[in-house]
Amino acid sequence: MDWTTRMNRALDYIEENIAADIDLKQAARLALCSLNNFSNIFLSTTGIQLSEYIRRRRLSLAALELQNSDAKIIDISLKYGYSSPTAFNRAFQNQHKVSPQYARSRKIPLVTYPRISLQINVKGDTEMKIRIEKKSAFTVAGIKKTFRNDTENMLPGFWEETPKETYDKLRSLANADPKWFVGVCADFGDSHEFDYYIAVATTNTVPEGLVKYVVPAATWAILEKDGDFLELHSRFWKEWLPSSGYRRADETIPDVEVYPDADMPKENFNYEMWFPIVKE
Repeated sequence: MDWTTRMNRALDYIEENIAADIDLKQAARLALCSLNNFSNIFLSTTGIQLSEYIRRRRLSLAALELQNSDAKIIDISLKYGYSSPTAFNRAFQNQHKVSPQYARSRKIPLVTYPRISLQINVKGDTEMKIRIEKKSAFTVAGIKKTFRNDTENMLPGFWEETPKETYDKLRSLANADPKWFVGVCADFGDSHEFDYYIAVATTNTVPEGLVKYVVPAATWAILEKDGDFLELHSRFWKEWLPSSGYRRADETIPDVEVYPDADMPKENFNYEMWFPIVKE
C-alpha cells in the first residue's frame, strides 16, 4: 500500500466522521503512522494544520446545511461540534465573514473548503541532496523548551534568544559526533506538543542547569542544506519520502538538525536535517 493510499484512507475516515467525534489516533492508524507523524505529513503536504482543516470542513458543511435545509441553527451548531450558539456564531463569522442568521436570510455565496485528496507530486527539476546513514546512539546536553506543533516557526526565536554564555557553555562540552550544535525535536505527544533541545553531542558529565537527551541508534535520511529550511522540510515529506520506499521511524526517535559550521548559529550557516527512517 503506497503513501497516498494510506493517507487518503485516513482522510476518508475523517470525512465519514466529520459530524461526529473524530478519533485522530484511528485516522493515524489507517495511515500506518503515529498521530504526530500523520499531523506533520498533513501539514507539510497541505500547508495547513490538520485541526484547521477539520474546522474548515465542518464550517463548510454547516454553511451548506444552513442554506439548504430548515434545521435550526442551534441544531446545526451542535451537529458540527459547537457546544454553544456563541461559539458557532464566532467561528462561522471568522470563516464566512457573516453571521449564520444573515447567511440564511440572504442566501449569499459563502467560503467553502472541499475535501482534500492527496497525490504524489515529485518534481524532477530540483535535486535534493540526501544520503542514508546508520548511526549509533549518542548523548546530547543542552537547554529545552516545549512547543506546540503549530508553532514550529517560533524555533528560530528560541535560538536567537539564547544567551551567548549558554552557547559558550555548550561549546565547551562538545566532544562527539555530530560536531557542534544540534537541534533535537523529541518527545512528541498526543497533546500535539514536542520538546526542542538546543544542544551539543558529548560524552562529558552534564553540568547543573543543562538537560541530557539520548538519541537512539537509527537509520537516517540526511538532507544537506540546499535552500530554505522550511522548504526543504516540506519537500522531504511531500516528494522524497512518499516515493523512497521508506517511512518515518517510530516516535521514540527524534528529528535532528545539525549545524556543523556554526560558531553561534544565529546567522547564515550550513545545516543538515536528519529524519529517522525504516523500510516500508
